[in-house]
Amino acid sequence: MTTVTKPVRIMAVDDHELLLEGIAAVLEAQDDMTLVGEAASGEEAVESFRRLRPDVTLMDLRMPGMTGLQAIAAIRAEFPNARIVVLTTYAGDAQAAAALKAGAAGYLLKSLVRKELIETIRAVHAGRRRIPADIATEIAEHVADDALTDRELQVLRGVASGKSNKLIAVELDISEGTVKTHMKSILPKLNANDRTHAVTIALRRGILDL
Repeated sequence: MTTVTKPVRIMAVDDHELLLEGIAAVLEAQDDMTLVGEAASGEEAVESFRRLRPDVTLMDLRMPGMTGLQAIAAIRAEFPNARIVVLTTYAGDAQAAAALKAGAAGYLLKSLVRKELIETIRAVHAGRRRIPADIATEIAEHVADDALTDRELQVLRGVASGKSNKLIAVELDISEGTVKTHMKSILPKLNANDRTHAVTIALRRGILDL
């Protein structure tokens, strides 16, 4: 007697219709998977998850309103066994680490969707984690690093926007000396040589999101 395996029920969350169409096309070719729902925002994702209870959710991180990270945390708070794969264009370790901390079980770059989506879904559905090797290595490399404080992030955002210390000080209602002190603390934390280098590293790692 043959056992009929139920197809893996998948929900895709992204505010780009073209990507959702691409995901649907990849899944259509699979006999053991079915796309049960789509959502274009974090709020819609949480609402749809409650209604559909998919086996695996594919979640974009950057969406208007509630972000993917917030949606992952909200879904996992209500459904601790939810299996979520992050879909992103950014390979930064800081963003990946934040997604895993929020409860994601997989991390997939959008550029690799056609090649690796099916394997990633199968791995996560089977209860395993799946993260690209280079990102996992970078997470491990930075695991002991001191995190930037909220104030340091605000200062670095100002620097990234091309603002002077004086202007950053005015906007944050602190002294120019305090801005310089924060920058002195930021550089060794990011292993950066100067302000510009610090911004470049923070953007590459996904610490800053402009």
